[in-house]
Amino acid sequence: MDMIRPVSDLRNHFADISKTVHETKQPVFLTKNGYGDMVVLSMEAYEQLQFDSEVYFKLQQAEREATLTQQRYSSKDVFEAMKAAIGGTEGV
Repeated sequence: MDMIRPVSDLRNHFADISKTVHETKQPVFLTKNGYGDMVVLSMEAYEQLQFDSEVYFKLQQAEREATLTQQRYSSKDVFEAMKAAIGGTEGV
């Protein structure tokens, strides 16, 4: 369930909002004059959101590229390319 609070709570109840976003890993939506104004997230939740967005963007790029070419790679080809990119086959 979304937590919606007036923006004045950021000043008056900062510790409570901070605790909420860290414990729930969910955003708190702040309103000003009854309208949405800001979103507060913990750093961890923000970083996860950024990571998820980047992964989703890269998957979209891969899907677009796949529609433009008939070239396909086996999992063996991908793993060999990854090993070469990170410097060889030590430990494998």
